[in-house]
Amino acid sequence: MMDALRYDDLRKIPAQPAARLLAAAGAKLSTRLRAPASAPVSAVLEELAEKEALFDMLYLMSVALPGREAVWWACLAARDLVPEGQTTPSLAAAESWVFNPGDASRAAAQRAMDGADIDDETVYCALAAVYADGRMGTGELANQPAPPAAVPAAVLTMNIKALDWVSKGEVAHGWVLMARALDIARGGNGHVPRGAPDPVTETEGHA
Repeated sequence: MMDALRYDDLRKIPAQPAARLLAAAGAKLSTRLRAPASAPVSAVLEELAEKEALFDMLYLMSVALPGREAVWWACLAARDLVPEGQTTPSLAAAESWVFNPGDASRAAAQRAMDGADIDDETVYCALAAVYADGRMGTGELANQPAPPAAVPAAVLTMNIKALDWVSKGEVAHGWVLMARALDIARGGNGHVPRGAPDPVTETEGHA
């Protein structure tokens, strides 16, 4: 159950109202909230969990997580689509950027994104890595700001792809995706096992 997850101690998420973070990304939740505009992300997540608004929970986390953490969350979702022990150029490049962020790894993510096969759904990880620092890319593109919704949209899409792939459109995998995001937001590595039998209420570790 989504409401069995913990929503406290989200130290990686900016100490700003959820409404402000959403507005900065040009995002709007579809669920009508009781929480005031000043409510923090944790409070909004708790209300969304009560209402079983999974999509909005994922949407809010895609907006609230900082760029590097959001890209890592997307990479974990991409791993759901890739056979164990394998990878794709887009996923490998995005993971390399997470562990070694900089213009060189971003440029590699850009190349992977540009050369991705049309059916490579992990391309959204590379896209998120390219835009994660708020710029359109490297070189001549470094002076152009990226659209504020670019990273949240890519990260959310990657998680929805994983949800559809693993659960065939059902929400059974949704709590795993959320548990990963919450663990990352608490400073963990997000490694919540796919298909684990019970919702995770305590997670540890670091990326």
